[in-house]
Amino acid sequence: MKRIHDLRARCEASPARAVDEIRAFIATNSFPLFDGDTAIFFFWDERPFESVSLMNWVFGLESRQSFIPLGSTAAWYLPLELPHRARVEYKLELVRLGQRLWIRDPLNLHRAFDPFGSNSVVTMPGYAPPLWVSADAVTRPGSLVTLTVKSAVYGEGREVTVYRPSEYKPHKKYPLLICHDGRDYIRFANMIPVLDNLIQRHEVAPLLVAFTSGVDRNREYGANPKQPVFLVDELLPTMKAEYRILDGADNVGLMGASFGGVSSLYAAWARPGVFGKLLLQSGSFVHTDIGRHDRGPLFDPVVEFVNQLRSDPARIQARLFMSCGTFESLIWFNRSLRALLQDHGLDIRFVESQDGHNWIAWRDRLRDGLTSLFPGHLWMYYD
Repeated sequence: MKRIHDLRARCEASPARAVDEIRAFIATNSFPLFDGDTAIFFFWDERPFESVSLMNWVFGLESRQSFIPLGSTAAWYLPLELPHRARVEYKLELVRLGQRLWIRDPLNLHRAFDPFGSNSVVTMPGYAPPLWVSADAVTRPGSLVTLTVKSAVYGEGREVTVYRPSEYKPHKKYPLLICHDGRDYIRFANMIPVLDNLIQRHEVAPLLVAFTSGVDRNREYGANPKQPVFLVDELLPTMKAEYRILDGADNVGLMGASFGGVSSLYAAWARPGVFGKLLLQSGSFVHTDIGRHDRGPLFDPVVEFVNQLRSDPARIQARLFMSCGTFESLIWFNRSLRALLQDHGLDIRFVESQDGHNWIAWRDRLRDGLTSLFPGHLWMYYD
């Protein structure tokens, strides 16, 4: 905070030079500033604004955090204490002449992308992106091929992208992992370089990954009876016809994030004994003990399913890896489900991170999940 206080003092001492002082301050600093575990956001524009707010998606923190005017200048700042390893995505809300505008932070070059656009990102001093998430020049890349699954249940052909490890041989058998939201995992979670790196380092066993994506995604993934039919009766036989898959349910996994996690768990519950491994990230496992939920009609079939699952968890015949961010409103539902499944004897590993409901949080937990379910020669788990 000393730099902010010094800037304010200089501006108040010489109002005529305030704009030059602010410009020099911006030019000589990177933002946000950090003071221990306090991130200090800064905003300045030559146009006057009535208010500036930081809009975040951190459960337990007010979603709108108001900036403080820097004296009589047009600059604003916001000190915000966050956990040491936190990673937070956010936008700024500007109010001028009664009009509200959401923008990315113009002073912060760090961005995170998702299917809806992009956000600004603040990473606290204790966070560092894993080294294994980016393409490595010394890593032999796997290959991607596309096939079409003729789907009677959906009445159309569904395109599936298949990842084959660099050591792939047509005569050899491999385990199979089916991934919901495949296009998004590839685009926003760097999953292909992740697989390449972890397989080459023998942290993950060589495996085939079938990336599938929904069309009417939320309805298809929201505990929809059609999806297990597609996965078990259409996609899985197509993969077995094209590739040699290791025998046994323990060699067939299913994964997804958010509603993709719901769909994965629902398929394993609806068709017990087919998927022996489940990788569930920030699953939208909303349930009720009494009364109704408050998340809208899209969640009605999800809540109905999870409530049924809680009364009969033994139908799940799989080893599970679950992850969730402590900044998500879903953290309570995931913790609750984890405890229930463990109490009924299921083999489950659960990992939390100081992050939210986003693709980078899911990317950063991929090594945890993949090494837990498909370990290579290095039998290591990562916290």
